[in-house]
Amino acid sequence: MSPAQSPVPSPQSPIPTPQSPIPTPQSPIPTPHSPIPTPHSPLPTPQSPLPTPQSPVTMQSLTVNHHPANISPNTVLQVENLRKGFTLHQQGSVSLSVLQGLFLSVNAGECVALSGPSGSGKSTLMRCLYGNYRADSGSIWVKHVCVASGREENWVDLCQLQPHELLAVRQKTIGYVSQFLRVIPRVPALEVAAEPLLELGVKTEVAFDKVKELFHRLNLPERLWKLSPTTFSGGEKQRVNIARALCVNYPILLLDEPTSALDTTNRQVVIELLAEHKTAGCALVGIFHDEEVQMQLSNRQLIFGKDNG
Repeated sequence: MSPAQSPVPSPQSPIPTPQSPIPTPQSPIPTPHSPIPTPHSPLPTPQSPLPTPQSPVTMQSLTVNHHPANISPNTVLQVENLRKGFTLHQQGSVSLSVLQGLFLSVNAGECVALSGPSGSGKSTLMRCLYGNYRADSGSIWVKHVCVASGREENWVDLCQLQPHELLAVRQKTIGYVSQFLRVIPRVPALEVAAEPLLELGVKTEVAFDKVKELFHRLNLPERLWKLSPTTFSGGEKQRVNIARALCVNYPILLLDEPTSALDTTNRQVVIELLAEHKTAGCALVGIFHDEEVQMQLSNRQLIFGKDNG
């Protein structure tokens, strides 16, 4: 607005206070050609992401710049030459190399068990597959459903994704069952387990019905559904965690000791549920210290040694 068009302050006009922000040399100065936002200006949507300096590329551009070579049509997860190490800065900057040139290919409808002694890198690989750890080098290729491209399945490299893109992959493609359930106090178990469905836009009633069905199968007493899991036993928390992961039909499920706190009866229920997802085409990658669970679910093993590579 030009000076000639400036409104004349009235007695009702607010008087600037010391708290009012003062323009700085870094603040952009509007020009006559600068668009003025209005209440009707459209807001960016997931279908039309705006690139920022921190995220110069979109999910779609990441999926088309490379494709894993010599890959089976049934493969949904492929790890290529993965390396991950840690530097202990408070212990003399000692460097520990954990994963050294690891390769892994997982097909739809199969289960790969990660086996080996404690400290050999199994959990490190799981955290890399979920994006909790960034690999030092290599690739983790995932067949992901990209909404921006009309729900077409595209390959994305988790090692190259921006954080918001990684979250999109977790929402639709990769589920994770950890040993421990982390929840917000006072949030009922039903809402905790239904959260992944609600984030996908599923109606609350439909999401709750799906979770209730899983709770029934997992023998979680109905009197607990409206209570916060913070007061639950270890086995009850683990069943809420399993229901949370299984309510969405993820193409890939990562399992970190999914039955460690369960009794024999409920352990078998979880095995049956995971087997059903596997039969439907879900790829499972898991750490199973329970040999019975591993024997019933896994098709093959990836064995880790003291110096894994």
